[in-house]
Amino acid sequence: MSGLDDLPIRGDLRGLSPYGAPQLDVPVRLNTNENSHPVPEPVVEAISKAVAAELRELNRYPDRDALALRADLAEYLGHGLTVEQVWAANGSNEIQQQLLQAFGGPGRSALGFVPAYSMHPLLALGTSTRWVPAERGVDFGLTAEEAVAQVREHQPDVVFLCSPNNPTGTALDPAVIAAVLDVAPGMVVVDEAYAEFARPGTVSALAVLPGHPRLVVTRTMSKAFGFAGGRLGYLAADPAVVQAVQLVRLPYHLSALTQAAARAAVAHRDALLGTVSAIMAQRDRIVATLRERGLRVADSDANFVLFEVGGDQTVVWNALLAQGVLVRDVGLPGWLRVTAGTAAETDAFLSAMETVQ
Repeated sequence: MSGLDDLPIRGDLRGLSPYGAPQLDVPVRLNTNENSHPVPEPVVEAISKAVAAELRELNRYPDRDALALRADLAEYLGHGLTVEQVWAANGSNEIQQQLLQAFGGPGRSALGFVPAYSMHPLLALGTSTRWVPAERGVDFGLTAEEAVAQVREHQPDVVFLCSPNNPTGTALDPAVIAAVLDVAPGMVVVDEAYAEFARPGTVSALAVLPGHPRLVVTRTMSKAFGFAGGRLGYLAADPAVVQAVQLVRLPYHLSALTQAAARAAVAHRDALLGTVSAIMAQRDRIVATLRERGLRVADSDANFVLFEVGGDQTVVWNALLAQGVLVRDVGLPGWLRVTAGTAAETDAFLSAMETVQ
């Protein structure tokens, strides 16, 4: 039986490991920023009916442009967006991959301010786009001056800005986005996967879209909507951007079942998004409690919290796991990330932390 080394794989892929977080069967899983609350029964019934209605015509291809779903998403986002300004795919990862296929590629570069979402450099690698890891400032912050200096230095074809940022959790000052737009020679992608959890007063990059044809805002239904298993991400941008990604999308990339389920979820968004305030309350509780215990904690506008453990994070990670609590080691020495889940999950995490501090 041959191994990977026996295959004529691309040289830049040799020795790499696939992306993924540990999927372990433990009582408290707080490592992948899922919504811990189950889908409400009325929404389950609505999605079931919507999917069932598609079954008899599975012999036919789905709407390859997902026009009805895109119209629903545009209406949800507001800001005067139209169906021509919205595009959907299998998760925001596929959305961002399509953007790099269209605007990155061989001989081009993408820049992100690390630590940030670990899939961005992998997406760059997969599309043969050179990745530029720019730096953040004190306490993982990013000022307009710091961002502008690095964009000017590297002149990337694509800039990734995460707001709120993963893994730190903090939303960007709108001035940073505006400043980067002023100097970036190519596309500026603002990843707003956690936007629904942002603290009051946080301004979405959607408000900046008018007049900025090279700005793209990406979103997902995996987090606030609790639709991670449905795999639905989307973008909002100038209509020309949507036309560009349609050049690289696979034909019929969104199944009829995915489109039906997502439309039903968007139609019942009030029920699904009803858990957001409860999750935010648990997030703020985690931040406050860990700070009271003397730990450094990053400000969070997301459904997770990045906290310093005061030593080797792998030791603390294993100690928590031994008590049935799974959190995420994001590769930052001395720091771990925990998802804000239910009140009972927060109880379990904070109780476990007492024994390892």
